[in-house]
Amino acid sequence: MKRKGFLAAAALILVVGVLAAACTSDDGGGDASGTPSDSSSSPAATSTSQATADPVIENTVELVEQLRPSVVHVRTQQGVGTGFIIDEAGVIVTNNHVITGDNGQAANEIEITLSDGRVLDAEIIGRDARTDVAVLKIDAPDLTPVPLGTSSSLRVGQEVITMGNALNLVGGPTVTKGVVSAVNRLVNETPVFIADAIQTDAAINPGNSGGPLVTADGRVVGITTAVLRGQGGIAESIGLAVSIDLAKPVVDKLIAEGVVNRGYIGIGTAAVNRAHDNNCSVDADAGVLVTEVQAGTPAADGGFRDCDVIVEIENLSVDNITDLYQALLEHGPGETVDVSYIRDGDTEATVVTLAESPAF
Repeated sequence: MKRKGFLAAAALILVVGVLAAACTSDDGGGDASGTPSDSSSSPAATSTSQATADPVIENTVELVEQLRPSVVHVRTQQGVGTGFIIDEAGVIVTNNHVITGDNGQAANEIEITLSDGRVLDAEIIGRDARTDVAVLKIDAPDLTPVPLGTSSSLRVGQEVITMGNALNLVGGPTVTKGVVSAVNRLVNETPVFIADAIQTDAAINPGNSGGPLVTADGRVVGITTAVLRGQGGIAESIGLAVSIDLAKPVVDKLIAEGVVNRGYIGIGTAAVNRAHDNNCSVDADAGVLVTEVQAGTPAADGGFRDCDVIVEIENLSVDNITDLYQALLEHGPGETVDVSYIRDGDTEATVVTLAESPAF
């Protein structure tokens, strides 16, 4: 199946600065598939979510002091990264690539350093390569969780900060401040496929991976995951974070089941406002544009064509790609679902039996 470009640009080709803008080695010191690519009894990630507040950060110092106890240093054999505590039981969210080696295998040993200097071993509750999300667990008292917000209400230009162990510098996490530069960016680097990433100009460097992107009210709206570099090094201040709206259901699944068994439909996707870029003419203001139908997949069996617009799955409204991801998380492999879509201005319906997401 063909892959779409990472971020389209007329005059500049951007490439990933290795999802590890993200994860730095310890020696420096200091789908196109239409899927959103040990268990614990801890509370679900959604339990702390609330809407974000005013977009202006009036007192960054106070905000940083509030967040500092929740942000942790993550060390493995491969290097270091960042994570953040989401409940008092010791559940930590980070990036999958922070705890994964080049062979795709999880790290054997993971060491967490808290802001108060405590060093603890962590176990892996679950990890999802598709969304680059992982959940860890530590056993310790007196932990300070950070509340999760919502990313759907973010506005371009809204101020945000990041905290993370940039370059593994001594002295604790680095704080950077910037704005939401764009939303709904595409990260499409096998095995990662994130169609709802947040772009920010807040500085992100190796070691920042897995750290929180936070709004003025102290709520996490994203997980910093990558930085983009331009040809010749001419692009700057283009960092990406997994949106928390995309990450929360994945975190909940990992906490509950240890794995994410999402349904697979077998399509390439784009937002409906990108129809012209995909040589499509559609009569729809919301939904998910089908840009490609892979042969032999549930989508092909269901009769989908390029330029169809999916608007509903099993009575769940599909207004955007995040909604599609959510539906495919709720309905796993082997389930038969009713799908409504728009073709040539008319609403059609079909039945699709979801498959298991292929390995990457």
